[in-house]
Amino acid sequence: MGETVSVGLLGLGTVGSGVVQMITDHQKELQQRIGCPVEVRKILVQDMEKERDVQVDSSLLTKDADDIIFDSDIDVVIEAIGGIEKAQSLILKALNNKKHVVTANKDLMALNGGELLSAARENDCDLFYEASVAGGIPILRSLVEGLSSDRITKMMGIVNGTTNYILTKMSKNKLSFEDVLKKAQELGFAEADPTSDIEGLDAARKMVILSTLGYSMKFGLEDVDVEGITRVSEEDIAYSKRLGYTMKLIGLAKADNGSVEISVQPTLLPNEHPLSSVNDEYNAVYVYGEAVGETMFYGPGAGQLPTATAVVADLVAVIKNMRLGVNGKSVILPQNEKKLKTAEDIDSKYFLRMIVKDEAGAFSVITNLFKEQGISLEKLIQEPLVNQKQAEVVIVTHKTNQKAYEETYNRLRDLDVVVEVKSRYRVEEV
Repeated sequence: MGETVSVGLLGLGTVGSGVVQMITDHQKELQQRIGCPVEVRKILVQDMEKERDVQVDSSLLTKDADDIIFDSDIDVVIEAIGGIEKAQSLILKALNNKKHVVTANKDLMALNGGELLSAARENDCDLFYEASVAGGIPILRSLVEGLSSDRITKMMGIVNGTTNYILTKMSKNKLSFEDVLKKAQELGFAEADPTSDIEGLDAARKMVILSTLGYSMKFGLEDVDVEGITRVSEEDIAYSKRLGYTMKLIGLAKADNGSVEISVQPTLLPNEHPLSSVNDEYNAVYVYGEAVGETMFYGPGAGQLPTATAVVADLVAVIKNMRLGVNGKSVILPQNEKKLKTAEDIDSKYFLRMIVKDEAGAFSVITNLFKEQGISLEKLIQEPLVNQKQAEVVIVTHKTNQKAYEETYNRLRDLDVVVEVKSRYRVEEV
């Protein structure tokens, strides 16, 4: 490593531009922290003539990634192009050329992080990816370093800003999902194709990364029980409020007796739960440790500068390791055999909203079914539907196991007195 640390940047979009801006504007602070200047030496772009938000000398731009990968003067490569195949190929090339890598690519790290981390360790290189989960919130470093001596029992949080914005506006402004989604797209909080966000896939990828680090097991997307927010209605939110709950899309990873459950689903939280007050595009993650108890990490989950802050923080960590000569030593692959909970091992409360026939004995048929399954009821609302000879019934159960709950749900739909089960959600306690 020379007097100056040289960086090669793959991509000059939102995140890449933020990284350039931070390195330029915070140069004095960076030198104070790492003891040497940092320069962006070369930047990979698709269009050399495109106007950009950040001012960059045209001599730094290239359309050929090899100008960065094979430049012996470049010490660290920052990947900010996104996607899977191309990003993975370039990162592997960089690592095999003994270059340290920083990425914000959650999709890639969730799907193929194990392979990339193995390549980093084989080449004595660092591969850091703090910005892949919750933007500017330093949750990954906290798991790896700050909570490394503790045993994590549970992680739950709001890890997707788009869905949190939508649910916040639906709740506060009494708007439909479709209306809020359209507004979110107009404001830039939601993509033109919002599928990854609203179907819970983005949050699921982040939960894979968190769970892999938190429990040192190799998890994949197939291990996550995923449900998005597209079926959440104004009625669901209104009933939630009446019962003292707030609706959030919650990512959950919980370990008991060495087995883990991972899910992403709309969840009802008591209004007094700290996550209930996390609104709009903000993210927050709760981490429960056997020793430390409860800790909460809160902040902007996306955005140019919050994400760039996490990327540059990883860059600082790489440079500190370079100066100490310990690059690649912090790469720790999953050590434990993957063990997933069965449906009988997963306990929770549940919310059910259904339309039933408004006739004598109908409700006793429903309560008898719950009794047969060993499920008791904690809260109940029953509202007659005018001129329809039907009633809307909302139930919150006491804690039960998922197997009994699923069996009850399936049998409810077959009951003659039940017209339709409109919705169902998990309910978390404080």
